[in-house]
Amino acid sequence: MKEMGKRLKGLRESMGLSQMKMAEILGLKQPSINRYEQGTATPTVENLRKYADYFDVSMDYIFARTDHPEGKLYAHQPKALAGNREMRQFIELCFDPGSPYNERLKETMLRMLEEMQE
Repeated sequence: MKEMGKRLKGLRESMGLSQMKMAEILGLKQPSINRYEQGTATPTVENLRKYADYFDVSMDYIFARTDHPEGKLYAHQPKALAGNREMRQFIELCFDPGSPYNERLKETMLRMLEEMQE
């Protein structure tokens, strides 16, 4: 139970979500999220499926049977990123040739490549 709790907490924290926000997203109460993460309570199968679907990870990952979030039916593409309109707009700005962000992104990428080769 402790390992599963660590995985659930890690998934939530990887998206910068509070326990309160996670509870709201999954339709649960914050104390339930806390008990799951502490390993003092076992989530129902329905709640585990909600976690897996939201974070797009396999149940094997949640149950700590593998360290790879991808599973047979999952590609680890969290819905939180897919629906983030601000991030989508930022990416579009970065790749717009007329945008000042385009040149900054290019310079940053070139600098990163140079640092990797050193």
